[in-house]
Amino acid sequence: MRIERAGFRPAIATLAATVASAPANMAMAAGIGQPEDWQINLQQMVTPVGHNIAWFHTFLVGLITAITLFVLALIVIVIVRFNERANPVPSRTTHNTLIEVVWTVVPVLILIAIAIPSFRLLREQLVVPPHDVVVKATGHSWYWSYEYPADQGGFRFESNMIPEGELKPGQPRLLAADNEMVVPVNKVVRMQITGADVMHNFAVPSFGIRLDAIPGRLNETWFKAEREGIYYGQCSELCGNGHPYMPINVRVVSEQDYAAWLAQAKQKFAQGGQGQALQLAAAKQQ
Repeated sequence: MRIERAGFRPAIATLAATVASAPANMAMAAGIGQPEDWQINLQQMVTPVGHNIAWFHTFLVGLITAITLFVLALIVIVIVRFNERANPVPSRTTHNTLIEVVWTVVPVLILIAIAIPSFRLLREQLVVPPHDVVVKATGHSWYWSYEYPADQGGFRFESNMIPEGELKPGQPRLLAADNEMVVPVNKVVRMQITGADVMHNFAVPSFGIRLDAIPGRLNETWFKAEREGIYYGQCSELCGNGHPYMPINVRVVSEQDYAAWLAQAKQKFAQGGQGQALQLAAAKQQ
């Protein structure tokens, strides 16, 4: 019995410490560019679409919570008021027109309230506005390749996960890649996404983008990063035994740094024929 008490008290202390540190953990949960320990929320968004996704998520959570509490209240009322002891002679009512109208109309209104912002958000994700940069991402088994059109250097390079034993300080395990996709800050980037062999999925949580990479098909989406930094993503389609080893690294830099990177990348990736100009489908400015 003493041993049980001795183990029980530290457990209570640990639970109390966890509850006390919950606000701090929740603050940590909103990471920028990569997941955080104890994460319970979305990553902080840095694109217009991402902000709308976060708002819609919060809206749905609030709506679901309200519905759940309402249904729970109804269940409690039924248990308290209509049990056999409190209501020995049950009502024989079989119809209530008002209630039937309400429980039909209210769910319809709730669905409309969900559908309108949902369709608006879907349209915003898939209708690409006039863009400044075009990048084509191709999923391979199991790595990514990126192509920049002729007006941005006309080169292609591959991006592979850095093995755990070769990681540098600050590089996250299973997320760091040897070659990063680089884009300028506050510019509309048009993403063209396809697959070379099997289905993959290009997903960067802080950008609010996630789109299938399908062989023989070119899917498109866009983002406009509002702050500099490196943002991590992964393949989000179960594509084979190398699925967890397909990280996505997007580095957002200033316009000056982007121009300097383009000049260096054009020379660096020109070897092996990768520097030839590439014609990307629908890459012209709208």
